[in-house]
Parts: sequence; structure tokens; C-alpha cells
Amino acid sequence: MTYEETKQKLAEFMEYGDPDAASKLVAEYNLPAIALFEESIQNFTEKTIQKHLSNVIFFLNEYSTYYDACTFEDAWKSLDDFFGYFFIRKCMWSTPATIKSTAASIKKFYKCMVDNQLFDARAYDMLTTHIKENMPIWQDECEAYNNFDEDYDFGDF
Repeated sequence: MTYEETKQKLAEFMEYGDPDAASKLVAEYNLPAIALFEESIQNFTEKTIQKHLSNVIFFLNEYSTYYDACTFEDAWKSLDDFFGYFFIRKCMWSTPATIKSTAASIKKFYKCMVDNQLFDARAYDMLTTHIKENMPIWQDECEAYNNFDEDYDFGDF
């Protein structure tokens, strides 16, 4: 199924209130890209491969179907929400370090997609610039959220 056909089908699933079908379609659509990514990192240790894969699969197939199903070509547009809100509040394992390592995995994935002409190089440049500019903010917000105390104004988020 092409990108356009998949987008159309996802819109239909979401319109008719079938998020499970949308999630399944996203996972199926993303599978070849994830397999290509896995192949591209085969020189890494098994532990590193599994970490990158789990980070990317979580972002693409879990988060990207949580609110509004989208394929890997569009998922990157939600990085601010993912790192600045969802990851910090919904993932018990979120720390400033896991934000950085997850962002590294996502950058590696999209670089692989660019190298295989499955993702636009200009979009990749925007993605990496956005991550670089916002990383300190996301990490600070995570640190503050994880070290909540009574003096902290929860309304700041």
C-alpha cells in the first residue's frame, strides 16, 4: 500500500472510530522501514541494536497511534509533543538521559530513511535542528517533572 493510500485508510479508520485497526495498519506500513533500519545497524552490539529498535518502534508504532495514527513519514512532526509531554508524563522510565538516547535512535532511523531515499533530506535537517534546539528544554522539563516537590508549580507544564 502506498503512503497516500495508507493515509487515506488511516483517516477512514480514525473517522469511524477504529483506532485498533489504525494502529495495526501503521505497524504493518512501518514494518519494512523498521526492518531496513535494523539491517543498517547490524554492526552495533546486540544490546545497542535492541535499544535503538525498541526506541524507534515505541515512537513509531505506540506513540504515533496514541492520539492520531500516522506513518513514519509524518510521525517526526510530533517530536515536541512526544518529548515535551508524552514521554515525560506517560513513560515511567523517562529521564533526561532516556530523552537523549531516544532522540538519538529516532535521528538514526530517519537518517537511514534518507540514505535509502524514503524520507526527504530537508525534512531530516529540520528534524535534527529541532531536536538540537529543544533537547535542553525537554531534558529540563523531564528533570523538573521527575523531581517534583511541593514548591513546584505544576501549572508551568
